[in-house]
Amino acid sequence: MAGHIQDRWYKVERAADGSSTKAKTSRHGNGMRYRARYVGPHGTEKSKSFPDRQKRRAEEWLAEIEADMLWGQYVDPKAGRVTFQQYAERWLAGLTTDIATRILVERHLRRHALPRLGTRPLGSFRPVHIRDVRARSGELPDLRWLRAQRCADVRAVLSAAVDGTWPGIRAARGSVRPPAAAVRRVVPWRTTDVRAVREAFPPTIRPSLTWAVAAGFAREKSRDSPCPR
Repeated sequence: MAGHIQDRWYKVERAADGSSTKAKTSRHGNGMRYRARYVGPHGTEKSKSFPDRQKRRAEEWLAEIEADMLWGQYVDPKAGRVTFQQYAERWLAGLTTDIATRILVERHLRRHALPRLGTRPLGSFRPVHIRDVRARSGELPDLRWLRAQRCADVRAVLSAAVDGTWPGIRAARGSVRPPAAAVRRVVPWRTTDVRAVREAFPPTIRPSLTWAVAAGFAREKSRDSPCPR
């Protein structure tokens, strides 16, 4: 078992003949009795206190810590207290995408994810919390692409947190599928619409508009062709 358990209410006193007895400490009967202690992977000591008559629970806790270290799933207790909002803000600051994408992702998180998940510690995430975000995204039934984007942004933050080794997040992120984004078909403008818009533009740029509309129409027609050339 990793670490050891300290009994704060009693101390061992040794006599000159080598015998030992238990004596009450000044803390006897006050506060938490047992203190489970262990040394983390980085050499720092960690501990957790337990009340009287819960020595077995303290032993189980140390056994869980030992198992997590063995399987590479150990997480520093302090790291698990970082909230979703704190981590999301750091994650956003480190994005290397274009400024427009960062602004859009930040807006989605601020409006839809942070009000529901912002104060939740990363170490406490479970699949039910992600399902709640997905369920509430159903408030926009006609904007399936936006619902999917909301969940994608949340999953992106949690994916980054998984890289930081939060095992609970791995289960929350992996067991809930985001809503499928709707496939939107491009509908070319009618000839009358193109002419009306074209006439509204200055003569010098009207040819550019005509070419842009023609290119979009040709691309859409190529998708319908069984044997595109």
